[in-house]
Amino acid sequence: MNARELAFKTLYDIERNKNYSNMSINKNFKNINISDQEKGLATELIYGIIENKYYLNYIIDKLSKIKSKKMSTYVKISLWLGIYQILFLDSIKEHAAVNESVSLIKKYDKKSSGFVNAILRNVLRNKETIMDIDKANIEDFLSIKYSYNPWIIQKWIKVFGEDFTRDLLESNSEKPNLYIRTNTVKISRDELIEKLKSQGVICSKVNGIDEAIIVKNLKNIENNKLFKEGFFTVQDISSMLVGKVTNPKEGSLVLDMCSAPGGKTTHLATLMNNSGQVIARDVFEHKLKLINNTVKRLGLKNIEVENFDALKIDENSIDKFDYVVSDVPCSGMGIIKRKPEIKFKKEEELKELPIIQSEILNNASKYVKVGGCLIYSTCTIHDEENIDIVNEFLKNNENFELVPIDEVKIDLDNQYKGYIKIYPNIHGMDGFFISKLKRVR
Repeated sequence: MNARELAFKTLYDIERNKNYSNMSINKNFKNINISDQEKGLATELIYGIIENKYYLNYIIDKLSKIKSKKMSTYVKISLWLGIYQILFLDSIKEHAAVNESVSLIKKYDKKSSGFVNAILRNVLRNKETIMDIDKANIEDFLSIKYSYNPWIIQKWIKVFGEDFTRDLLESNSEKPNLYIRTNTVKISRDELIEKLKSQGVICSKVNGIDEAIIVKNLKNIENNKLFKEGFFTVQDISSMLVGKVTNPKEGSLVLDMCSAPGGKTTHLATLMNNSGQVIARDVFEHKLKLINNTVKRLGLKNIEVENFDALKIDENSIDKFDYVVSDVPCSGMGIIKRKPEIKFKKEEELKELPIIQSEILNNASKYVKVGGCLIYSTCTIHDEENIDIVNEFLKNNENFELVPIDEVKIDLDNQYKGYIKIYPNIHGMDGFFISKLKRVR
């Protein structure tokens, strides 16, 4: 198997089984005997194609009487692979892109090989003009250029304006940075940086977040000796900010309502220096296993992992916790850079989210002691999942109030009011919302 066939199989899995790309890559790349270079190319092809799916279909539809919607998944993927390599990857020779795509379709759907060959040769002939998009309607233009479901573009232009939206789309199409969080229970950040550099890893400190390191060329993380020894874990800086804003005192009792995969849980436990207790809850067994594995690897002794549904009330937890973190399920519109499939979500898929989010926040509030702290966070940039939920909650719960966030300096416009809005194009990190509430009576 080579890079293109690996990409082909993974894309088929993503399309047919509606899998997230990162999960599908993990599954399909396991135990296969190809070089890191080939894996790198396969990864580049997979993410590049997903990020440009609407654009690639637009190009196919210009050249083919049979429209992309009507094509078999095999044919469509082999065309995506060929077109993406021809138009987006300078490092690939054009004839190789065509020949490899034709060879692949011969393996899976032989009768379509002539059709795939004809379309790809047509792309080569029209290379100079084929990428042009009609600019008559700005929403349609941006939807095709950046490959988003049109309703998202319409919504963003309405809420943020056209300039901000273009900026956001551009930012979301950049390659995401890789950040790791130092496990300060075992090692200092300076020591970890030294050890990483001795492995040849390019890395540096992140200003404003004591534990954060940005890394450039860290490959095969799960097999890395320093990772296995629990000196660090992978976590984005926006997500680290949740722990920083919570800022739990040593010896506290903390509840993380929706804990998987465990980044925030283990950060909270580390911030308390392995003292007190963090109860980490989630509802899926495979996710709980993930949290347990991370806890064990990091050598944390103050975490208890429990299977409990955040949408249910736990009578035993009422008025019990010093800190409750509710990082709720959301649309993910802040992390498109990491999960490009989010661009294709349908509007109706998100309709129920605010109801679920409100319910989890209401349940979470019941577990906070008087004087305790309640954190509500999401990885989206939509107000109806963020500040609107918090304001609605405060209207019905006068025993809580927003308190100024002074642990970090990120969103100086809002943090004195008790919440932070993070946008990829402004703050250079995943889009996030974090609010800090205190139970006053």
